[in-house]
Amino acid sequence: MHEYRTHRCGDLRIEHAGEKVRLSGWIHRKRDHGNLLFVDLRDHYGITQCVVDSSSPIFGVVEDARNETVICVTGKVVPRSDETVNSSIPTGEVELVIQEVEVLGPAETLPLQVNSDEDYGEETRLRFRFLDLRRDRVHSNIVLRSRVISDIRRRMTEQGFVEFQTPILTSTSPEGARDFLVPSRLHPGQFYALPQAPQQFKQLIMMAGFDRYFQIAPCFRDEDARADRSPGEFYQLDIEMSFVTQEDVFAALEPVLNGVFNEFGDGKTVTAAPFPRIPYEDAMLKYGTDKPDLRNPIEMSDVTDVWRGTDFKIFAKGIEKGAVVRALPVPSAANQPRSFFDKLNDWARKEGAGGLGYILFQDGEAKGPIARFLDEDRLSKLQNITGFEDGDAVFFVCERAETAAEFGALARTRIANELELIDQNTFKFCWIIDYPMYELDPRTGTLEFSHNPFSMPQGGLEALEAKDPLDIKAFQYDIVCNGIELSSGAIRNHRPEIMYKAFELAGYAASEVEARFGGMLNALKFGAPPHGGSAPGIDRIVMLLAGEENIREVTMFPMTQQAQDLMMGAPAVVSKSHLEELHVRVEMPPTKDE
Repeated sequence: MHEYRTHRCGDLRIEHAGEKVRLSGWIHRKRDHGNLLFVDLRDHYGITQCVVDSSSPIFGVVEDARNETVICVTGKVVPRSDETVNSSIPTGEVELVIQEVEVLGPAETLPLQVNSDEDYGEETRLRFRFLDLRRDRVHSNIVLRSRVISDIRRRMTEQGFVEFQTPILTSTSPEGARDFLVPSRLHPGQFYALPQAPQQFKQLIMMAGFDRYFQIAPCFRDEDARADRSPGEFYQLDIEMSFVTQEDVFAALEPVLNGVFNEFGDGKTVTAAPFPRIPYEDAMLKYGTDKPDLRNPIEMSDVTDVWRGTDFKIFAKGIEKGAVVRALPVPSAANQPRSFFDKLNDWARKEGAGGLGYILFQDGEAKGPIARFLDEDRLSKLQNITGFEDGDAVFFVCERAETAAEFGALARTRIANELELIDQNTFKFCWIIDYPMYELDPRTGTLEFSHNPFSMPQGGLEALEAKDPLDIKAFQYDIVCNGIELSSGAIRNHRPEIMYKAFELAGYAASEVEARFGGMLNALKFGAPPHGGSAPGIDRIVMLLAGEENIREVTMFPMTQQAQDLMMGAPAVVSKSHLEELHVRVEMPPTKDE
């Protein structure tokens, strides 16, 4: 018999009755029934109920062992009585009568209970993450993550993609976030950067002639945590393809994403390929965001002209000063009680808006506080634009375009959640396309890249030379699922003269471009194929599939929101000798009293 186990804790079935077996695992839960002590023994594979009689000489050993103690038990498998069968677990028809027990790893008093879903707070959970990972929900999420990655690898390989690993120690790049820097011992005063993404390397792989690359790539960004973004590091499905158009990239990724979500989506419906393509400008108008949740049926419309020149001065005067009016038609909302609308108005004011005007359409009539300001012609025009039907309500936002989009997006989500309009049993994908190549920095007013600086501008060099930069669109795209951005991507700029010009418009001199991206430019000058790619986030994919709202729940060892690893004690102060070896001196920021 094996020293530790003949079977795993999820293996035993009724056909094993009568056999002598050995199991090892953690004490998940104990139940004292007087003369019998029941122990649920858990390992990675499942739970088996074990039982020991109070007359047994080993009873005291089992009784004294705390939950999460690791034990090895040997005994006989017996059928459970009909009334004690547990159909909720695969081993529920049998139990193990303990004849021998060995304590392999005693447990101290637990800082959190593994057999409970109680939330012990971020600090406790992450400080004792090894215990948190034993809990069924988190444990299952991490297993799901592994299965998803394996499935993605299979699907990519079947499409002819080849997996390569790119460097971790590299140079800084303008990805939009702060780099993590690593001091060089051999080159005093110089630093490596951890890659924000393998962007330049994967393009160089295409220029090296490998045609189809992918990698489950680690990425490092010194940015603040959010629910859908871990501080410090994350993983993405990084892909790049040669001799492709935008549609070719879409055609390669869509079956992978559709397949993975169908495989692991717990029966939820998944958008079939081809996924909808939504131009960036349309997304901002209809949804107020470039990350639209298409499960939400509410779509905004521009109804500025409907309200222009009316006697409703709040809207009319706002329009004269440059404001726009966005309409949010909400199906079957007209019959909601007055308190529903009052509550939304209160919420809007707390968000900094003047309120949330609305019109109700019931029995062929327009009702509500501002309905009287629209005559029949304007109401008809409103219906043509929004498509409202009898029984619907239409809400209105009047602000500057950017603010109207932002607040409209919040209102759209708030109303849909209040009325439970969002379908929880589906994954809805879309591509956001035609991003602007440039935007103005709101603080300085200077031109900067709005997305990936290595993207091909639509219209090429001619567009860069002849068009207003703010009117130039790029072959850039995002993939969005249920309001979560999974990926950014682009068809790359593979012509040196176009790259020089694109960076020049963003304020980069040719010498600076050569200094920062010399490897890339050098390769472009020796025959570069047209190429493009994308990089869906693994963490976000698994978060959606697991039904979690925080990415921490699908990450093995996440940091806190303050980017600290409480379990390993990172970041930490290093010794003076280590700093001297790296030619680095630490200068602490002044304290509040200084």
